[in-house]
Amino acid sequence: MSLSLAQSVVSLPTTPFVPIAVGFFGLGTGYLIYGPQELFGYPRRDPRVDFSMGMWGIWMPGFMQFVTGVYLFLALTLFGTLKAAPLYMAALAFTAYGVHWFALGWNRLHGADPRPNVGMSVAFLLISILGMIVFFKAGDHPVGGLFIGLTGVYIGEFFANMVDLPRFANPGEKLLGIFHLGTGLWLMYLTWAVALDTAVKWTLPT
Repeated sequence: MSLSLAQSVVSLPTTPFVPIAVGFFGLGTGYLIYGPQELFGYPRRDPRVDFSMGMWGIWMPGFMQFVTGVYLFLALTLFGTLKAAPLYMAALAFTAYGVHWFALGWNRLHGADPRPNVGMSVAFLLISILGMIVFFKAGDHPVGGLFIGLTGVYIGEFFANMVDLPRFANPGEKLLGIFHLGTGLWLMYLTWAVALDTAVKWTLPT
């Protein structure tokens, strides 16, 4: 290999096609699956239902967010095809939330003890608040609003998983269901907004 070839730099053009709709749709689908059970008790939990919900949790909010986060990190740091600095926070969030849904789905699938989720909820409450700060500071209010919903989700998670404190458990689970459903619907709206704006230049009100 010649020295000039070794020193050459591959330059790729920036792209307008940011795959955040993939992550939005995956997480929104997971929230709309889990929310009705937490808020309304439907479907009633049993091993078969837990297996089904665990599989959905691994593949939709888990895999789809993880793929989005890894893509964003590669595009920002290795290939340079994305340049917007707030996407670093999006890459961090999608990757972290995706991996944590791998764990949530796996634990639901196997009927694991939910009490360790209390500590998890503190960490993800903090990353949700961080996302709120970054996106409101960047002027992206729709995504900043999403992180308000995510903050509510992890407040609900904190109390819903304190199964040693039954006086908190049921209200916490109901709160979690409310935030899952509300945030899930907002994620579906963001999916539509991003896809329509990117594909056909239709701008939905945000």
